[in-house]
Amino acid sequence: MAKKTLTATSKFLTYLIAIGGVLEQSLLFPKDIKRMGITGQWKTAASVRSAVYELCRRGYIKLEDKNAKRFLKITRKGEMEALFAKALLPRQDKWDGKWRLVMFDIPEQAREKRDKLRWLLKKNNFFPLQASVFISPYALNREAILFLKRAGLISYIRILKVEEMDDDRDLKKHFGLK
Repeated sequence: MAKKTLTATSKFLTYLIAIGGVLEQSLLFPKDIKRMGITGQWKTAASVRSAVYELCRRGYIKLEDKNAKRFLKITRKGEMEALFAKALLPRQDKWDGKWRLVMFDIPEQAREKRDKLRWLLKKNNFFPLQASVFISPYALNREAILFLKRAGLISYIRILKVEEMDDDRDLKKHFGLK
């Protein structure tokens, strides 16, 4: 499986989180963006301003004025988006012979979160046994667990480590295990 990378937006949001959630806007010049490890479309000051505007418009960051200076501050929505992006990076460990089973019962009014959870599980190499039961030979990564806690979903979820299963040949074949 090819290793996935964070998008430029996710890298930027992750960088904001890493430095404490606040960044002085005057620091947002292309050389600083390159130093942060964000490359791609952000090559000019205008493209950086455009990206900042778009992140503000989507509600991921907000501009704050303090002591005649302008700062960018990550919002809760931006923090969750960065965390979700990191949670989508699957981790491939050597199989320890145990299955990880994720079961959930999320209320209908939280349908969007439930769909996001299903997508996260599939991206982390979990296979659906039923609509709300997923299985994988590998554990969820830390960021996925942290996302579930911060999104308030963890109380609707049970994660089990299963040592024995009656017939798991089809699952072993699906995951390419011996």
